[in-house]
Amino acid sequence: MNKKKIVILGAGISGLATAFWLNKKGFEVTILEAQSQVGGAMQTKCEDGFLIDFGPNSGLETTPLIRQIVEEVGLSDEMIYASEISSKRYILRNDKLHALPMGLAPFLKTKLFSVKGKLRLFGEPFVGKSAEGYYQSIAQFVERRLGKEFLDYAIDPFVSGVFAGDPTKLSVKSAFPKLYRLEELYGGLIKGMIKGARERKKRAEESKQSAKMFSFTNGMQTFPRAIAKTLEGKIALECRVKSARLASGNARQVEQRADKWQVKYEKNGQESNIDCDQIISTVPAYIAARIFGGLDAELSNHLNEIYYPPVMVLYVGFNKNDVGTPLDGFGFLIPSKEKKKFLGAIWSSTIFPNRSSDDYAAFTLFVGGARSPQLFAEEKDVLIKNALNEFKSLMNIKAEPVILNSKIWQKAIPQYNLGYIEHENYFDKFEKENPGIFLSGNYRGGISVGDCVKNSELVYNKVLQTME
Repeated sequence: MNKKKIVILGAGISGLATAFWLNKKGFEVTILEAQSQVGGAMQTKCEDGFLIDFGPNSGLETTPLIRQIVEEVGLSDEMIYASEISSKRYILRNDKLHALPMGLAPFLKTKLFSVKGKLRLFGEPFVGKSAEGYYQSIAQFVERRLGKEFLDYAIDPFVSGVFAGDPTKLSVKSAFPKLYRLEELYGGLIKGMIKGARERKKRAEESKQSAKMFSFTNGMQTFPRAIAKTLEGKIALECRVKSARLASGNARQVEQRADKWQVKYEKNGQESNIDCDQIISTVPAYIAARIFGGLDAELSNHLNEIYYPPVMVLYVGFNKNDVGTPLDGFGFLIPSKEKKKFLGAIWSSTIFPNRSSDDYAAFTLFVGGARSPQLFAEEKDVLIKNALNEFKSLMNIKAEPVILNSKIWQKAIPQYNLGYIEHENYFDKFEKENPGIFLSGNYRGGISVGDCVKNSELVYNKVLQTME
């Protein structure tokens, strides 16, 4: 195996975790990364005593693989878990923040849902199974099983918080396979949650509802950077996979030569190529479309059809004394029906230590997403002003922020929309027809940090199977 050479495209968490397993097994691994740093969307910045995560602010420890990597790369002392107080989540309704009820007694008392909405929820065990889930949106699924009010004030904001997505467009079976599986296997969500917990216990896995939320003392980018240190000499930064114009007129970045694959790339204006036995692509779908389009034009079409909405991450800090709302939770999410200029806010300095000094409170707001991409037609300054004014009003803040920073992700999170299964099926077909190429990344198998780590092991096992 140690004679097999593997090129991995992308040094985000998917690519780095996959390289971590392969390197341990003795494969010769090279990672090509177009950017000047590792981490992909995991980007952390320190400014004036504030710690800013522009990508994922945390992860959920849904698989023991996360802890395994953390320990083996020497990060155990830096891994931290969310404060107990941050377990409380708020939802906005009629311009008031309501704690999301996490038990039967709080559910019965909450004003987040009406009496009619609560009674509808109790009818869930008596709702029958639905039709094929790949072509059923999460909105259709939830409204049928739990009612319109639960869709509007629980699932709609949740989908925005996780995917920055539109619940009327996301496929329930593709985007939320475990949720759909509860109905498919057990006939209902409540029955499935009880029985499914037993299965997860056997697999040593945690549900995303009960898994511990984690980060690192110096932010989420600590994780990919630590993995990268174990791969020293195997990561080539600022290497952009580049087209080569062939005699036929087609542009190809990847070619098969005898029993090898060749990848063409550019670094510092110089063109180079690298031969390998296998290629693992972990770059976003729209970049993979360009890289592999010369091999398969239809694959390129499927990859380009995966939608990545724009999202702005807006980080603000205030003097803690200027914040009029008690900071006793994770933050809040905003349902579409509330018609605000942003999706929600994380109370960053409440969740983890070291995000700001004790005298300040730090917040991360999210703007745009699949339900309101039209906002980005406005000037950035206007977008920031509108979101900030709404946030200050909801949080009862009169003062101006002591720090304001932002980043716009023009293509943020891949959407597993209705019809996504057609893309997934073609990806499988492409891999079978092009042995030695594997398509990976967060547009396959889940978007969370935990999903990416779990899928890195699946790709690693695929590679091992080709060696048998």
